[in-house]
Amino acid sequence: MTARTSPESARDIPEATVARLPVYLRALVTLSESGTVTCSSEELAVAAGVNSAKLRKDLSYLGSYGTRGVGYDVDYLRYQIAREIGVTQDWPVVIVGIGNLGQALANYSGFRSRGFRVVALLDANPDRHDEVVAGIDVRPFDHLEQIARDHAVAIGVIATPAVAAQDVADRMVACGITSILNFAPTVLNVPDQVDVRKVDLSIELQILAYHEQRKTHGAAG
Repeated sequence: MTARTSPESARDIPEATVARLPVYLRALVTLSESGTVTCSSEELAVAAGVNSAKLRKDLSYLGSYGTRGVGYDVDYLRYQIAREIGVTQDWPVVIVGIGNLGQALANYSGFRSRGFRVVALLDANPDRHDEVVAGIDVRPFDHLEQIARDHAVAIGVIATPAVAAQDVADRMVACGITSILNFAPTVLNVPDQVDVRKVDLSIELQILAYHEQRKTHGAAG
């Protein structure tokens, strides 16, 4: 088994498959930590919460990492997926907005174990600048450009109120940050070369409310 070298390979993976790769990686980490050395596609599919045919199709885009009659080497497949999605290296991350959500994100231990290193916490409120969160000093937002330059930051996290989010995004883009994770409840306008992932907890709850309502109406009927 050898690593793929085609420069086109990453672009050939469908977006839906890319979205599931972190789910497979999480399942493989759990299996590895429980002492599992090899697993079948069915076992991995159950652990990841998908059907096995979809899992096999997704993994086929990465290459042939399974062995017929044996299954997948858990640690090897874990590494290959981590390599494919780029988390075998440390990605420097900056978080802007250190309210309740920003503090929770800063304290999230999963960043470090999954290939992300929080290098700075920034807030525009001077009252926050004497604080230390998760061992990191909270610094003025105006330090963004220097921090992005010093740490080669590629990923920015926005946890500000909606009214401030676009300005923060503009500043991030201007200093070379090309990927943004947006927790603010607003749509960001960014150049085409900048990737934005939006996390809106209220929308997720509303989707669940919709399904709950359907269950209730179905039971009543």
